[in-house]
Amino acid sequence: MNVTSIFEVGPDSVTWRGDGETLVVQAWGAHSLRVRSSASGHVVDNDFALLPQPPQPVGISVDGEAATMVNGEITAILRAREFHDDQVGHKVLRCTLEVRDGRGQTVLKELDEGGSLKLKAREYRPQSGSYRVKASFESIRDEKLYGMGQYQQAVADLKGSTLELAHRNSQASVPFVISSAGYGFLWHNPAIGSATFASNRTEWVAESTDQLDYWVTVGSTPARLSSALADATGHVPMMPEYGLGYWQCKLRYWNQEQLLEVAREHHRRGLPLDVIVADFFHWPKMGDYRFENEFWPDPAAMVAELKELGVELMVSIWPQVSLESENFGRFKKENLLVRTERGMGIHMGFQGPSVFIDVTNPRTRETVWEICKRNYHNLGVKVFWLDEAEPEYGVYDFDNYRYHAGPNVQIGNIYPQAYSRMFYEGQRAAGQEDIVNLVRCAWLGSQRFGALVWSGDIHSTWEDLRNQIAAGIHLGVAGIPWFTTDIGGFHGGNIEDPDFRDLLVRWFQFGTFCPVMRMHGDRRPQQDVSAADGSLRCPTGAPNELWSFGDDVYDILARYVRLRETLRPYTRRVMADAHEFGQPVMRGLFHEFPDDPQSWNLVDQYMFGPDLLVAPVIEAHATCRKLYLPAGASWTDIHTGQVHSGGQWLTVAAPVDVIPVFAREGAGQDVTVLHQ
Repeated sequence: MNVTSIFEVGPDSVTWRGDGETLVVQAWGAHSLRVRSSASGHVVDNDFALLPQPPQPVGISVDGEAATMVNGEITAILRAREFHDDQVGHKVLRCTLEVRDGRGQTVLKELDEGGSLKLKAREYRPQSGSYRVKASFESIRDEKLYGMGQYQQAVADLKGSTLELAHRNSQASVPFVISSAGYGFLWHNPAIGSATFASNRTEWVAESTDQLDYWVTVGSTPARLSSALADATGHVPMMPEYGLGYWQCKLRYWNQEQLLEVAREHHRRGLPLDVIVADFFHWPKMGDYRFENEFWPDPAAMVAELKELGVELMVSIWPQVSLESENFGRFKKENLLVRTERGMGIHMGFQGPSVFIDVTNPRTRETVWEICKRNYHNLGVKVFWLDEAEPEYGVYDFDNYRYHAGPNVQIGNIYPQAYSRMFYEGQRAAGQEDIVNLVRCAWLGSQRFGALVWSGDIHSTWEDLRNQIAAGIHLGVAGIPWFTTDIGGFHGGNIEDPDFRDLLVRWFQFGTFCPVMRMHGDRRPQQDVSAADGSLRCPTGAPNELWSFGDDVYDILARYVRLRETLRPYTRRVMADAHEFGQPVMRGLFHEFPDDPQSWNLVDQYMFGPDLLVAPVIEAHATCRKLYLPAGASWTDIHTGQVHSGGQWLTVAAPVDVIPVFAREGAGQDVTVLHQ
């Protein structure tokens, strides 16, 4: 390493030291940089999400108090200075950072100290054993921002938003954001915190951490930024063939024969079905990780019959262990459980007291997988529903839980990634190649472990339907291409209510053009379930099959299930695009049309892959829909075959059996077949 009087220059990095701080700027992938800073004198190579990158040909020059690093189209400029601070009465040392793109435009600049204001762009507030860290940057006033994962809000541009960096049921914090100014920013820190995208500054906060760590990339299009993110954090696997069709679920198939009969009925009716689900409490006690014998007497035979019908079985897994579980004593003895810092050590009270397994512990991952392998995978089950993945504590006291990897407040956001990793690595070790697991949360890097994220326990309302369109777009930007929702919403749908049936039809149409099409929900009225000895089990919701909502609804739903099958070649192509190039499956219009300003303002319509524009009906009993066709292409209505020029708003007919979908000019045969 070449040491100048101010900077240390390595083959791909520049280091500055002063006043106890160490700042390292390093090339990390093509056109990308990783920035780390520590108030403890050194930085560490945390591998929370970022993967090692091949060496990049970089150019580094030092001119007095300035160091410049050029990595492809990205340039970092470090400016150091030493001066006497009259107020403190001694010399102080500072170093600021600015990042420019290939055109020489500034895309990221640390907040100026403001003269006598003495603001700090990298602020460390000591607390017991760690720091509260805040990174502040000047704001690009007219930029549009997308990404950051899944928040239950129908917000398009995130500029002006404050977001909690923490997971909750139906909230997945995935801290990567792209800007219309041509950069992407990744906050490489799993601590509980916040992000604020204000007009006067951008602030990132980690409530408890050891160092500042972020990654920034530049690119002329959102597609290039998505590709760079996948290279940096991992590519999603290729979606298995059984992920391209229709998935059937309800709360909950409570016995083997009930589940099998639904699959048989699909077969009798000629309805496509790829996956069917055995949902929660098919087990005796949480944490037993096996079928309850009375209700599931021969799961191996069940799986075999389903496979003959061309259907995969997905089983629900919760990371919770009941105090009455047959595994609780072992898990507690071997320190495989999350600990509380105070209180009784109970994390959740649903269906009795329980605690969460500590998936940040490699021994936990090995132990739980071995149990699941023996009781599920060896029977032929190869799709898992990883529920409660945030994890969903009964009370979100983020400072009250401690993991093998550290306090929850410092590393808690990595939990869902480690949960997906536990099953993915186990399945791979068992010889399975085609892996997709449904999970209720995600963090940076979850995609490389086959994580199909669904949007949690949302309500059966039109507002929630609108929120899911935004969630799918933002989550895709954040590097999670596989997304799905509970079609119809989870809470509150009564199958006899005409208003709910209207909502269900529109949600089902939206689901047809989601990365995975999956029916689920806790429908009303519920039905009680009891064992032979009279003891109660979790109730089963009302029927939730395509034929459960009346003949008129059935005809529409059956049509869209078959449309999904027609889409299979196209969906396969889009999934390959996600796997190979890191592209979202659900895409904001701006992803394909970044030069159209209007495309940056919409999250109630989207692109399904590169060639299909989808505008779900999002109002009760509506029979038309206003939508925007981006400039730069002509568009064909797949229902009528009518061609429209881009760059205009349209109001189109949308009777109850029609979702407005338009094919882009030049789309392939796997799309044009839809309007022939």
